[in-house]
Amino acid sequence: MLPIEFIDLKTQQQKIFPELERRMKVVLQHGRYIMGPEVQELEEKLASHVGVKHCIAVASGTDALLIALMALGIGAGDEVITTPFTFIATGEIIALLGAKPVFVDIDKRTYNLDPLLLDAAITTKTRAILPVSLYGQCADMDAINAIASRHGIPVIEDACQSFGATYSRRKSCALSTIGCTSFFPSKPLGCYGDSGASFTDNDELATKMRQIRVHGQDRRYHHALLGLNGRMDTLQAAVLLAKLDVFADEVGARNRIGARYSYLLHNTVVTPYIEPHSTSVYAQYTVQVENREVVQEKLRKEGIPTAVHYPIPLHLQPVFAGLNLSTGSLPVAESAAKQVVSLPMHPYLTDAELIRIASALKVACRGFSG
Repeated sequence: MLPIEFIDLKTQQQKIFPELERRMKVVLQHGRYIMGPEVQELEEKLASHVGVKHCIAVASGTDALLIALMALGIGAGDEVITTPFTFIATGEIIALLGAKPVFVDIDKRTYNLDPLLLDAAITTKTRAILPVSLYGQCADMDAINAIASRHGIPVIEDACQSFGATYSRRKSCALSTIGCTSFFPSKPLGCYGDSGASFTDNDELATKMRQIRVHGQDRRYHHALLGLNGRMDTLQAAVLLAKLDVFADEVGARNRIGARYSYLLHNTVVTPYIEPHSTSVYAQYTVQVENREVVQEKLRKEGIPTAVHYPIPLHLQPVFAGLNLSTGSLPVAESAAKQVVSLPMHPYLTDAELIRIASALKVACRGFSG
């Protein structure tokens, strides 16, 4: 049988090609390739979609997070609390500013930062809390915001995997002081390169983030802040505008496919736990298995690709060795890192493909407890 696509961008492209081609052709004609009119159009549509006043389109999800921290004035000597179970960018941007990432363990069901551990991690140096909405489901933002509010600390949601998800009927990126997302090609809403966005209702922070993304410039050649080159390419904005036309349908398909996966696999492996007040966009459909490498190899032989998000928690990465957090420091994250595996996930998976994947996984896990 033919291999299954881990993420299928070709089918989507065929579906939206006329609008995609039209929008990109307009950019080629007007020639404003950096921060052209499509960028502002995209910002307005994304802000409306999320339900906030301001969207600041930037060059990547990493830049979105970095610019958010810079707008809050975070720097050397400060501490930012975050999760160790995430992509390196989350911890990286904290350290790049000279601040210290303070890692707090995760909830074993959702893989997101455990709010019950927050109070103990807060010190007089804590300047922000940076929860990650991992695998497409929002972190427990109400609990996190309540703790942050008591201490007068802003919250930045790393929503690089959860754009389109909801939490208590509110959209991801509208749940905290600043929400940041990525439009990397494999994301639920992805372009054909790097780009991202930050969201806020705070006028002052929005102004600062807009200035920071253009080298701290408040008017041409007048630099009020230290900034960076964080501008979005207009062609990427054009791609995202074309994709927005099908995004709601794709989010619905992701929910149906995620539910179908969980039904087919409920007695085989540990399937994703979705909070009753939340929806997930399943940026990844991630399960837990024993003997992961053996299972992955068996699936590979059946033409089924897999990935691991993420095999080494941030506190055990060599780059953060200076934090002196040894194995056993954050046991829930460490346990998850040894067992999680992501299966093919995109809006165009057929039921036949889902049954094929589930059947192969059941065979691959035979002899191991789920």
